Amino acid sequence: MGTTHRLFFSVICLWLGFLGNMPLQAQSTYTQDTTLATEALPKISTKVTYLAAGAGLAYVGGLFVLNEAWYKEGERSAFHWFNDSHEWKQIDKVGHFWSSFHLSRLGVDALRGAGFSEKKAIWWGSAMGLALLTPIEYFDGRSPAYGASASDIAANAAGSLAVLGQQLAWQEIRITPKFSFHTTKYAAQRPNVLGNGFPEEVLKDYNGHTYWLSVDVVKFLPANSMYPKWLNVAAGYGAEEMVYNDLATNRRLGFNAHRQYYLSLDLNWQAIPTQSKFLKGAFYVLNIFKFPAPALEYSRPNGLKGHWLYF
Repeated sequence: MGTTHRLFFSVICLWLGFLGNMPLQAQSTYTQDTTLATEALPKISTKVTYLAAGAGLAYVGGLFVLNEAWYKEGERSAFHWFNDSHEWKQIDKVGHFWSSFHLSRLGVDALRGAGFSEKKAIWWGSAMGLALLTPIEYFDGRSPAYGASASDIAANAAGSLAVLGQQLAWQEIRITPKFSFHTTKYAAQRPNVLGNGFPEEVLKDYNGHTYWLSVDVVKFLPANSMYPKWLNVAAGYGAEEMVYNDLATNRRLGFNAHRQYYLSLDLNWQAIPTQSKFLKGAFYVLNIFKFPAPALEYSRPNGLKGHWLYF
């Protein structure tokens, strides 16, 4: 199985570590001026020190817990590669993209808050997803059950580039990858792989994973538009009937693995005005998840159908 469930776990650990040390603030306008005022340097230096210390502890702690949770009891092998790009309808690769994107988004905002120039915050922060997630491939490469994946690394790079591209083009994030989950009947068919109980299924059952691109519509409209700032439009991707990653095995057991495409509305948490630092931090975290809403779904086996409320 791919590494999305381990990535999900790692992203949450890293976000908690970073958010505890970063001053959240609104995105500023991009400028070519990379000079910092001399009198501001001591303050910025202190922020950078705390940020670096918190980030380092979060990263090392996350890798330690990851190793304890998934790799410690297993045997080690010589480092090797494994091509898993054809498995699970690429849901795990989209998970890599999602994970890398949000670590890079956090990196840009953290460096902004620490007083880095806009240019440095964008370039260095955008690389964070690729830099922090790719070492996980080393763990997989030493595990006989997995193997390092070049397509995972490519998806990590794509997530970082998606942040960099938007920051350079618009000086802000206008299209945000999000995640949603619903329980499925397929986990019971293979609980050792797809999860036994809700907490495990959230991490492991790809049948219940849906990944979205949530578009901040108002950012593309004139400044005097009356469109609600908090209302996004989202396009989603998922897949179902994936009990085994091998298509032939799935078919032999009567499962027809297929892709699903969605169109829905979404809530932009960060557009909700508040002066509370706690709520700003909470909204920042919540914005990585898709808000439950009505949705249209299309798949080849079932055609077009609607959901009054889709998770």
